[in-house]
Amino acid sequence: MPDRTDDIELRLLLEAVYQRYHYDFRGYAMASVKRRLAQAREHFGCRSYSQLQDRVLHDPAVLPELLGFLTVQVSELFRDPAYFRVIREKVVPHLRTYPSLKVWVAGCSAGEEVYSLAILFREEGLEDRTMFYGTDINPAALDKAAAGVLDLDRIPLYTENHRQSGGRSSLSDYYTAAYGAAVFDKSLRKRTVFSDHSLVSDAVFAEVQLVSCRNVLIYFDRELQDRAVGLFKDSLARKGFLGIGAKESLRFSRHADAFAEFDRAERIYQKRGVT
Repeated sequence: MPDRTDDIELRLLLEAVYQRYHYDFRGYAMASVKRRLAQAREHFGCRSYSQLQDRVLHDPAVLPELLGFLTVQVSELFRDPAYFRVIREKVVPHLRTYPSLKVWVAGCSAGEEVYSLAILFREEGLEDRTMFYGTDINPAALDKAAAGVLDLDRIPLYTENHRQSGGRSSLSDYYTAAYGAAVFDKSLRKRTVFSDHSLVSDAVFAEVQLVSCRNVLIYFDRELQDRAVGLFKDSLARKGFLGIGAKESLRFSRHADAFAEFDRAERIYQKRGVT
């Protein structure tokens, strides 16, 4: 019965986090949550999920670290360059027809994808008419995103990604390197907003022309996936674009009919004109 007990304790821990701190992971895919919380339990030296629950309820300082385990913080500049090349070559020509643009990166982690799009839009002459919104539920990740600081040792990878994405300039034009870190140029950050937003519980906050939410839906159960896709549908302007992860699909979503497949390989969809 230990597995059954573990499952009960795990669900009680998620309920406790929700009731105490209003972070809702109850609709996340259980296999992923179980794997992440097992790592957290080992990290905190807890014998059981109940012991971890006791710590998180009575010591608020534990929460930020626990969020680091429960939220996905793996990203890089121009990750999956082919995705950005399709945006550059196929999506941007459509976006040029709008007098002003809003771009939403949902689940932005430390902001790499937001900055990637800001660089791409600058290179394509669209930056000055665009606002970029990066949202996440992890405050530490949002703080890092707003600071615009990169690890210097990852710059060679980022530079190659940028080149493969069809970059029209040198990536070094956009950052300054000093003291073992790279900092994005302030001009690149002036049209970016990073804020807390939960796909689990929050509502639409703006009408946007492009939503990029990659490798987030795979961590949700089917009901929560539907809620998130519904949010994207309601956020997108007519004929707006939605990009999702390579292992994700809208095929089984109840909102699938609201979208047309725009680029199958890179999982980019376009909201239909009439839904």
